[in-house]
Amino acid sequence: MEFRKRPLHAFGGSETSKTILDVSGSYKKLYSYTHLINGFALHAESEKTVRLLSRAKGVRLIQEDIKMAKMTTHTPNFIGASGVWPLLGGAENSGDGVVIGMIDTGIDPKNPSFVSINMSSQAKSPPASFKGICRSGNRFPPDSCNGKIVGARWFARAAQATGEFNATIHYASPYDSDGHGRLSIYKAAYPFGGYMSDVIAAVDQAVEDGVDVISLSMAPSSISPGPASFLNFLEAQLLLATKAGVSVVQAVGNGGPNENTVVSFSPWILSVAASTTDRKYRKSIITGNGKAFSCGTLSAPTPGETMYPLAWADDVIVENSTDEGSNKCRDPKIFIKPLVQGKVIICMFDSSDYYDDMSLASIVDTIQKIGAAGVIVTDRSTHDVDIDFEPTFPTTVPSAIVLKGSDMQALMQYYNNNTVRDEDGDALSFGATARILEGRRATYTGEAPVVADYSSRGPDVENSLMQPAEVLKPNVMAPGHLIWGAWSPTSNALPEIHGESYALLSGTSMAAPHVAGVAALIKQRHPTWSPAMVMSAIMTSADATDRSGRPLMARGDEGSLGPATPFDMGAGAVNAARALDPGLVFDAGYRDHLQFLCAVPGVDEAAVLRAVGAPCPPRARAGAARWCSDLNSPSVTVASLVGSRRVDRRVTSVGAHNETYMAYVRAPKGVAVRVSPAEFAIAPGAARTLRIVLNTTAPGNAFSFGEVVLRGDRKHRVRIPLAVYPAAALSP
Repeated sequence: MEFRKRPLHAFGGSETSKTILDVSGSYKKLYSYTHLINGFALHAESEKTVRLLSRAKGVRLIQEDIKMAKMTTHTPNFIGASGVWPLLGGAENSGDGVVIGMIDTGIDPKNPSFVSINMSSQAKSPPASFKGICRSGNRFPPDSCNGKIVGARWFARAAQATGEFNATIHYASPYDSDGHGRLSIYKAAYPFGGYMSDVIAAVDQAVEDGVDVISLSMAPSSISPGPASFLNFLEAQLLLATKAGVSVVQAVGNGGPNENTVVSFSPWILSVAASTTDRKYRKSIITGNGKAFSCGTLSAPTPGETMYPLAWADDVIVENSTDEGSNKCRDPKIFIKPLVQGKVIICMFDSSDYYDDMSLASIVDTIQKIGAAGVIVTDRSTHDVDIDFEPTFPTTVPSAIVLKGSDMQALMQYYNNNTVRDEDGDALSFGATARILEGRRATYTGEAPVVADYSSRGPDVENSLMQPAEVLKPNVMAPGHLIWGAWSPTSNALPEIHGESYALLSGTSMAAPHVAGVAALIKQRHPTWSPAMVMSAIMTSADATDRSGRPLMARGDEGSLGPATPFDMGAGAVNAARALDPGLVFDAGYRDHLQFLCAVPGVDEAAVLRAVGAPCPPRARAGAARWCSDLNSPSVTVASLVGSRRVDRRVTSVGAHNETYMAYVRAPKGVAVRVSPAEFAIAPGAARTLRIVLNTTAPGNAFSFGEVVLRGDRKHRVRIPLAVYPAAALSP
């Protein structure tokens, strides 16, 4: 293979083993991983070094480093978090004693969101068990940490070794130069992304520092080669983090709406999809003929109630201009200033070129320079403008973007009917008028969340061959579309908001911290719960329907909508209020996850031993089935159901009273489902085993979906999503 000078990971054979390499000058050690995985990262200069390392005594596994990609308010109410604050001592005390480790692009300590001056109720010391420190540096002074930021470190040795890290623009400190990101900050990503070896070092340190929750808004840019996606170094590190009692929340990826695009793979990770919210920023334009058109953008209105003359950009530029499409509105030199000053200019773009050639920021800049009163942007075609084309930043001049193709046609018809032209078609006078209304006030529609089109979809994959895994991914969804968040004013990631302290951002990176926050609330309420219990509480209590009982929807290509499946939304939309009191939980520990790994097709005990340093546990009894679906998770996924499969689940009551549950089944298409016992009573702290038997009744060529719902007589509702591929029925 072609050798690339990228860092390598290597694992030793035991926690006490030492590996000595006689290859002086051909490598540089970047990290020693000592708290979770026993290993180290090297930056090798040649293939010879790699070969020598692979044969070194005590080295059990080598893996080339992988680039990591970022997965880039009103939402506490939307997910029900504000409803649980009174149970935890009020909003100012919610989360007390719980530390979230944010592994991302760092933080700007001067942002108003993180300043605790005159906010003594929020300037609280971290718990005594937390050992993190505040590492000062460029733009990150020693007093940066307070009651909100309780620790901060940065990790860039791999990025430095590859030459991508530039201290003058990426900052050798926890300071956030990108804007992506009671908190402890572990900066391991930069505008160019990051490297897995830096992220692993951040996880290693975060767990040693004593964080309770890790929020990871980044993921590998590709699936690691090898027997299973669950065995790459990061997945193994995160398994050991959960073994240490840390809940791990990760963005599922932004590869949707295509299937098989999730980049968070393992069952011990709580993988989060992104949804819309009911908050809308809408404005209108009023034309001189009394018509009103609903539009997008965040901007001030045109002053007063004055109607301003309309002018199409094509009619007010010099005749010999060679600019085409949206370029006409990006060059102030081609406009005839006496014809544009005081007018609202109509600028058109081709939606097919939007991402490559269209920049609303540059259009707004042009409109400001030529002295126009405002701008209306519209698609040159008659298509509706996709939701992703809506701008997400405040503009400096009154602006609006027409979203509907029919509105664009009506607007242009009105304009042309009121524009006098000569025999050559040149405009002589402009009779059409319009005014742009206020667009900075949010409205709340009360509508249910919709899976965002960019949110990555399942099924989960076992390996780089894209074979489906018996693991449900994503696990849950949370608000991720157009989310207000703190922004770094030095960031050039989005030039149109350079210098701003806040921004509206979209992506599963925005969704994951919402779920990390819910996990922190659960940890505060139930400090002894394992990460699996926290995950179970969040999943089984999630909402799969809207308030009227209709299925949640998912956005697909070109704005299409269809019912959301578990491969779109996981168990559903996170519901913080119900997650704190789930009734029943599904627990799983380190041994259970090892058994899962040992059941993955193509994975043998040697592969598991190399990855995590532990052998496969002995089987519970001779002849016991060993399927990945046997893991005690709050969902059931069967990638190939041939005939029949028995799936056992063990539930533990975390309710305060005795409760009787009844099982209700909605079977996947082509599958018969039987649950026993169909009714059971359970006492607080007790456990019961449920047997779910799946039988193929009509083989198909795709996954189908259903659910088992356990309804308690004390109002608890525990929902278990089913995702089954009915491959073949047994012959009679």
